[in-house]
Amino acid sequence: MQFSLAFCALASLAGLVAGQDTSLATVKRTFDAANIPGDLQITFNPRVLLEVTFPETTGPDIHLKAGVQLPRNATAGPPTFNIRGQPGGGPFVVAAVDPDAPTPQEPTSAQIRHFLGGNFRLVPGGGLVNSTAALSNFLQPTPPAGSDPHRYVFLLFEQPRGFNQQTLVNSTTSISNFNISQFAAAVGLGSPLGGTFMRVGPDPSE
Repeated sequence: MQFSLAFCALASLAGLVAGQDTSLATVKRTFDAANIPGDLQITFNPRVLLEVTFPETTGPDIHLKAGVQLPRNATAGPPTFNIRGQPGGGPFVVAAVDPDAPTPQEPTSAQIRHFLGGNFRLVPGGGLVNSTAALSNFLQPTPPAGSDPHRYVFLLFEQPRGFNQQTLVNSTTSISNFNISQFAAAVGLGSPLGGTFMRVGPDPSE
């Protein structure tokens, strides 16, 4: 039985590997269905596909498909980022937030900032590489015991001139009660160029 369960889990994860986004319209519909633009107070009309990949210590890496639910132990990261489409020359900013903390029903700590980094540039093949340290290093999803799954939203922005001089967020700024739309307005990010998201619930043992 243990072997069977383990095999099923591996097969399920393997099915996620090939499941990355291929349609801007589908990504937008999935964002809208999950009420992400409303909850984050953003305008979301993606121009490019943002590909987010989680490296795995056993088995193939996982490429996110918007709205996919992953087990927490598959999201240790840090993830890597790719762009499919024509976003312009860059540089770019990537942000990841949790609008459901501590629970989707009472998100009193939301948004939690799970990643924020600038100075990303495209490399051959569509990969994104940043030339400076992240403002907020990637934080693995950790929804509390008893919570419904949380949405973890990744967004790609065009980086404005002067972004490196912003003082609203640094490595010591609290990650709780962040507001991506207010931050974007304050530093001139504009609307996202692209994005994707995943759902992650507490570990089954919790």
